[in-house]
Amino acid sequence: EVQIVESGGGSVQAGGSLRLSCVVSGFTERDYGFGIVIGWFRQAPGKEREGISCISTYDKSTNYADSVKGRFTISSGNAKNTVYLQINSLEPEDTAVYYCAAAYGNRQVVELSELEFDCWGQGTQVTVSS
Repeated sequence: EVQIVESGGGSVQAGGSLRLSCVVSGFTERDYGFGIVIGWFRQAPGKEREGISCISTYDKSTNYADSVKGRFTISSGNAKNTVYLQINSLEPEDTAVYYCAAAYGNRQVVELSELEFDCWGQGTQVTVSS
């Protein structure tokens, strides 16, 4: 069974930074050979879930939403099952629950659409005060 656990959220002042972590378990080496893409999404109160970024565990290619380019950086750790999202210059508009998700069977990055992703974590809350 695939499990996805996010961490690193919290309450910060505007202008601060956070690094969110996502640990994925349950995939086999064979699964990684077929390709796993890990993505980050967020959902602000009263809004639809929004795709932020994703990274291919196969070739480390990345994809970003235009709205976050320049402030958000996705990366993978030494272990292929760990992905980070560095968020700099936080703004109150970044307040949301941040979700990590996995797309199976993709060696290259995918469209930042919920429909592309198969497994989801429970989310971590990020609150930015002005």
